[in-house]
Amino acid sequence: MIRSAAVDLGASSGRVIGGSFDGSKLHMEEIHRFSNQPITVLGRMYWNAYRLYADMREGIIKSAKALGRIDSIGIDTWAVDYGLLDVYGMLLNLPRHYRDMRTDGMMDKVTERIDRKSLFDRTGIQFMSINTIFQLAAELEQNPAVLERAAHLLLMPDLLNYFLTGQIQSEFTNATTTQLLNAVDGDWDQTLLKQLGIPCRLFTRIAMPGTKLGAIADAELLQYPELRFTHVVHVASHDTASAVIAVPAKEQVHAYISSGTWSLFGTTVPEPIINEQTEAMNFTNEGGFNNYRLLKNIMGLWLIQQTQDSFEAQGAPSDILTLMQMAEKSPAFSFYFDTEDARLLHPGDIPARIREICEETGQAQPVSHGALVRGILENLAFKYRYTLEQLERILGNRVETIHIVGGGAQNELLCQFTANVTNRPVLAGPIEASAMGNLLMQLWALGELKGTAQLRELVLRSCVTKAYEPIDADVWEDQYGQYLQKMATIQQSNIMNVN
Repeated sequence: MIRSAAVDLGASSGRVIGGSFDGSKLHMEEIHRFSNQPITVLGRMYWNAYRLYADMREGIIKSAKALGRIDSIGIDTWAVDYGLLDVYGMLLNLPRHYRDMRTDGMMDKVTERIDRKSLFDRTGIQFMSINTIFQLAAELEQNPAVLERAAHLLLMPDLLNYFLTGQIQSEFTNATTTQLLNAVDGDWDQTLLKQLGIPCRLFTRIAMPGTKLGAIADAELLQYPELRFTHVVHVASHDTASAVIAVPAKEQVHAYISSGTWSLFGTTVPEPIINEQTEAMNFTNEGGFNNYRLLKNIMGLWLIQQTQDSFEAQGAPSDILTLMQMAEKSPAFSFYFDTEDARLLHPGDIPARIREICEETGQAQPVSHGALVRGILENLAFKYRYTLEQLERILGNRVETIHIVGGGAQNELLCQFTANVTNRPVLAGPIEASAMGNLLMQLWALGELKGTAQLRELVLRSCVTKAYEPIDADVWEDQYGQYLQKMATIQQSNIMNVN
């Protein structure tokens, strides 16, 4: 029996999942779950990396007590955010949160210096203000002294691996999301870094997922005999890359939605697809395990999470079960909005911002809380359909099945809406896809899996899914047409306002 611990950190919560592999099936159990909330100081948003590490360590200790000997540990987190270490290996500051407003306007400043097409051709990465490249541009402009003092840049999973092992390395899947990696040679783009004035010395060797990093160096953990011979493994450290490994797809052409705070909608391809079409559609080519993830980042259940916070502040019902029941009973298709509106990126009163968007676009504002929540889910589903059509044009093939993995697979209303509007079957699950992919990479590094075919077979044996078939597809087709008309009107209005 192989026993492993998967540390899976999302943008709102973290968990440590224990995995046991009996040679036939992977068994998973939640050992420890904790909140992951940013800290705002003087208007700046930070991640409390030390608190995260303490919670992670508590989960590892609980895993040792629950499972006995721990053969391996792997860490996956969200992408793009980083910590800076000085020459002594000390963290210079808490990592900034990707939703921090310091990157506002940075994309335009960077693309004034480096042609947008050239940047996409070099990296293959979707343009988003949260990307590491724009965070570093902000750092250079607003706090250059900290970069002068820095010796190493480590993305969040690499930073936590450093706390655990003392080893300074970068992992491939997360490194690709920075928009600083050359898509051709798979290494840091030295020319690009120099063009932007970002010190090349900050970037360290890149390791591939499924390789061993080292042993635990944390003295507190080494007090436990169960952890003294544990291997720390480079898993696919971007949580979406881990989740995609656990997609239980049998179809050759399929799409997945890794659904959580963000919705990552895409498929896997052998090599990056970098051309005028993917650039125009703003698709991204992120590294995976022996493949690339051709996908688009969509706002996701962040909109629901922030809406819950707003309702709670008003003293209104805010638990997800109640809100879904209210949404299901509310009138359908009461308003349309673009889930990617820049105003919805930052924390705050999302319901008020959506009502503002409705007023600007000549629509009645949602009156009830249920109508608001239902409208968010409907418009997310519309965005999924729009992205699916783009993906099929890129691939030149029809996608027959959509897999929804991650926490959003529990949202039955969103899963059903997705099946309805796309007129495709949706398979939901596994819920803990990132943790499962994390554990699978640990088994790979330990030599327990011999080839990708064996890995896929283990995924299919270990996953539980729920199927959703389309309902009222004709009604949704008509409403999707109205959604497209409204989006075209909004886009035209934005162009006129710019001019």
